[in-house]
Amino acid sequence: MNTFIPQLPESAPFTPEQRAYLNGYLAGLFSYVPVPSTVAAPAAAASKPLQPLAIFFGTQTGTAEKLAKRVSKEAGKHGFAPTIHDLAKYPFNQLASEQNVLVLTSTYGDGEPPDSAKSFWDALAADTAPKLGTMRYSVLALGDTNYARFCQFGKDVDMRLETLGAKRIQPRVDCDVDYDEPFAKWLASTLPALVEANGAASVAPSLAAGSPSDAEAEGSNWTKSNPFPAKLVTNRRLNGQGSGKDVRHFEIALGGSDLTYEVGDALGVTPTNDSTLVSELVSTLGFSGDEEVPGKDGKPLPIRSALLGHFDITRIPQPFLAAMAERSGDDLLKQLVAPTANGELAKFLFGREIIDLLLAHPKARFSPSEFVGLLKKLQPRLYSISSSLKAHPGQVHLTVGVVRYESLGRKRAGVCSTFLAERADAAAVPVFVHQNTGFRPPASDKPLIMVGPGTGIAPFRAYLEDRKATGAKGRNWLFFGDQKSTTDFLYQDEMSAMQKDGLLNRLDLAWSRDQAEKVYVQQRMLENAKELYAWLEDGAGFYVCGDAGRMAKDVDLALHQVVEKAGGKTPDQAADYVKKLKSEKRYQRDVY
Repeated sequence: MNTFIPQLPESAPFTPEQRAYLNGYLAGLFSYVPVPSTVAAPAAAASKPLQPLAIFFGTQTGTAEKLAKRVSKEAGKHGFAPTIHDLAKYPFNQLASEQNVLVLTSTYGDGEPPDSAKSFWDALAADTAPKLGTMRYSVLALGDTNYARFCQFGKDVDMRLETLGAKRIQPRVDCDVDYDEPFAKWLASTLPALVEANGAASVAPSLAAGSPSDAEAEGSNWTKSNPFPAKLVTNRRLNGQGSGKDVRHFEIALGGSDLTYEVGDALGVTPTNDSTLVSELVSTLGFSGDEEVPGKDGKPLPIRSALLGHFDITRIPQPFLAAMAERSGDDLLKQLVAPTANGELAKFLFGREIIDLLLAHPKARFSPSEFVGLLKKLQPRLYSISSSLKAHPGQVHLTVGVVRYESLGRKRAGVCSTFLAERADAAAVPVFVHQNTGFRPPASDKPLIMVGPGTGIAPFRAYLEDRKATGAKGRNWLFFGDQKSTTDFLYQDEMSAMQKDGLLNRLDLAWSRDQAEKVYVQQRMLENAKELYAWLEDGAGFYVCGDAGRMAKDVDLALHQVVEKAGGKTPDQAADYVKKLKSEKRYQRDVY
C-alpha cells in the first residue's frame, strides 16, 4: 500500500541539509507514527536541526520490526529524524553515508541471520564492504539462551561494524525471550548517548523500563503482559488411530475481547505448568509449598503458585546449573559450567530437566527465594494461526503437535502443548495476537505455492480459508507431507473439499513411512520442477512453514535445484534468482 509522505517545498526557508533532515523526519512520522497535532515553527527547526537516524531491523517473526517502530517513536522525542529500514530492502551502497545507526536483529537457526537479513550480511561481511569511519552505532540482539549460539548474528553484526571502523556509542545488549526490560533499558541509555555523540544536549529518556514494547500493545488492550482470558471450545485430535503422533485442532473463542488478526499472524498462549511436576519439585526441595517468594512481577506469593504459573520449571538455565555445580561439588557439573564447555554442555542438557539435577544431587539445598531466583520466567508460546477471521468470526484456530517423550527413564511433556491438550478445558487460556507482517500471503490475483508438512500446514489452512472468503483469483498449490497417509493426513476432508471446489488447484503429498524409501516434500518439488518454475515465472509467491532444523533447509536446497533444472541456470544464477524472490517478498518462511 502506498503512503503519501509530504515533502517540504524547495522554496521553504531552510538549507539543503535542514530540508533533508526534516523530510526524513516527515517520512518517519508518516510511515510509522501518528502525525503530531502541531508542527514546530520553521525558525525553531532551523535553529536546532533534527539529526538523521537510521534504524535497521532484521526479523524472522516480526519482533525486531515492532521494536524498531518503538525506537522510531522515542527517537523523535530526542531530536532525531528517524527512518526505519528492513535489512531485506536496504540499498547497501548507502551504508557508508549513514552517521547514526541502531540495529535490532534476531538470530535464526544455528546462529544464522534471519531470512530478511541474509543479503545484507553477505554484503557487510564481504571484503568489498566500505569503511564506516563516520558511523556511530549500537546493536540490540534478540535470541533464546536455549540455543548454543545465542544472539550470534547480532554479535556478528556488532563486531563487523566495529571492524569496518564504526564507533560503538553504547554496548550491545543481548536479549533472551523475555526482552521487554532489557530493550527498554538499552533504548533509555542508547538514545541519550547518541545525542551526546552528536554534540547536542541530552534529553531525559521518556521510556520507562518495563513499559509495553510490543506492537501488540498498540492495537489491542490484550498484550503479552496482559493476555486475554479466552475460552477453549474445541480440542480435537487430527491423527487417526494408530498414529505415532498427537496433533490437535484447537478452537478458541475471542468473544468479549477486541482481538483481531490477519492470516500469517501467530497466537501467543501463556500456559501454566503441570501441577504434578510442581508438587514433585516442592517435595524434592523440602518445601511445604506455602513459603512466600517473589513472583515474576516481584509481588510475593506462595512458591507452589509461583512454580505453577510464573517460572519455567523444566529447562535448565545457566545460573541454576552453576549453583548446582557449586553446591553439589560435582566435578562433571563444574566442567560443564566452565567457559571452555561447548558441545559437552549441549549434550548434557539434552533430555534433562531441573528435577533431574535435584534428584541426582540431593545435598544441594536452596531457600525458596534462592531457587526461584535462579529460574527463567515462564514465557508464552507462539503458534501459527490456522484460521481466517473472515471464515470464523470471533474465533482463532491452532494446529499443535502435543509433545510427549521419554528421556533418562522419565516421561516428559511439552509445557504449552499439554496445557492446551490436557489442562486448558477447565481454565481460561491467556492469549494475545502476535503480528507477523513478514508472512502475509501475496496479492489475491497472484499464484501461491505453499510448503507445509506436518503442523506446518497451519498458516496455509488459514491462507486458503481467507482466499475463499475474499474470492481471490490466484491459483493455489500445496505441498504437504507426514508419516502415514492413513493416519496423518491433517485436515484431509477440508483439503479434499477445497480441491473439489477448485480453490486448491494442486495438492502434492509425501509420506515418509508408507513405503520402504522415505519420501519428503522436497522430493515432490523436484519431481514437479518444470511446473513449479512456471508458477514462479508467473509471479507466484513461495511460502514455507515448519521445522527449521532440516525441512526448511532441504526445501531451500530443492528450490535452488528447481530453478537450475527447470530454468536452465547455473548454481550462481539460481542463487541470484532465489535472492530476488526474497527481496520481492515472494519467498517467505515461518519456521521454528
